[in-house]
Amino acid sequence: MKPQIDLSRRDFLRLSALLTAAAALPAWAAPKDDAVRIGYLPITDSSPLLIAHARQLFEAEGLAVEQPRLFRSWSQIVEAFMAGQVNVVHLLSPITVWARYGSSFPAKVTAWNHMAGSALTVAHEIDTVHDLGGKRIAVPFWYSIHNVVLQKLLRDAGLEVVTRERGPLSPSQVSLNVMAPADMGPALANGAIAGFIVAEPFNAAAETQGLGKILRFTGDVWNNHACCVVFQHEQDLQQRPEWSQKVVNAIVKAQHWMRTHREESAALLAREAPGRYTPFPQPVLERVLVPSAQRDREYLASGANRHPDWNRERIDFQPWPFPSYTEALVAALKDTVVEGDNRFLHQLDPAFVARDLVDDRFVRRAIEDLGGLEVFGIEGGWTRTERISV
Repeated sequence: MKPQIDLSRRDFLRLSALLTAAAALPAWAAPKDDAVRIGYLPITDSSPLLIAHARQLFEAEGLAVEQPRLFRSWSQIVEAFMAGQVNVVHLLSPITVWARYGSSFPAKVTAWNHMAGSALTVAHEIDTVHDLGGKRIAVPFWYSIHNVVLQKLLRDAGLEVVTRERGPLSPSQVSLNVMAPADMGPALANGAIAGFIVAEPFNAAAETQGLGKILRFTGDVWNNHACCVVFQHEQDLQQRPEWSQKVVNAIVKAQHWMRTHREESAALLAREAPGRYTPFPQPVLERVLVPSAQRDREYLASGANRHPDWNRERIDFQPWPFPSYTEALVAALKDTVVEGDNRFLHQLDPAFVARDLVDDRFVRRAIEDLGGLEVFGIEGGWTRTERISV
């Protein structure tokens, strides 16, 4: 299993180098055409971008759009975004913080892609977070909500995070390893790791294959958290506001449609569909996208979900980027162990980041045009209080 771990570490180092070099890049070149060029990883976090393409929602806005480009790593998608090969991407929300403030890369968050949609999956013999002591756990990236939530769970259990093993682990230590999501299931199956925390549908795939079980859903630790967000070039937002509005309109309309067409969404995203957007069969995607009252009861009984009064959707869709989440995320990142130079985090004011990282003009208008936040199941207006409980 070590080669996969090493490859993922090199991917993180590659992205670090790309973002370090970004500060020295010349001013962004003017776009050559108006085509929407989507970059994505094959996880359910990318669903709104893909559904917008599959249902021709960009064309309905009067936009030209290319076939979405699938990438295998976060460094690949960021490199293509920096080079202008793609102009609309989904990124792990902490990566956007790193990109804008760790390297001054000129891009902004324009919407959320989804809420929740991730879980901590473990070997069958693991019954509590404390049982992870002395073992290895895989995370998809250091700058990820997965790493943030996992470390909250580990701290609460009195466990120490180790990012580089220098000998046998003690019973109070947990080794975190960055690993490509596609490698996580096989690594769990062969005993190289005791668990992983990642976006869907990799957790659902591990369940259906009998490789492991859900120990905790991330959305049950941080209620309705964002994971991946829509990231666009700042120059597009400034120089092409009408184009940018149409892009966000299509993504928002896709999320609205998905809320009431979950089976159809799974069918469009499945490997059997004409778009061939993901490598997953429809039943695995339905396990994530389609609610099940029976599974809800099972997850409450097992402790995978512990807050019956919280939103228990395995993944839900609403695009509004709540400022309180961004503030809480920045604060949490300051306490999260990552590899590499993270000194920039300690200079950040969370309230400033919430105002500066996010350009919410387009998404607010798109939501209002559809009837307001209520059509996405959101009550209480444009602000909220974050609920985090391990």
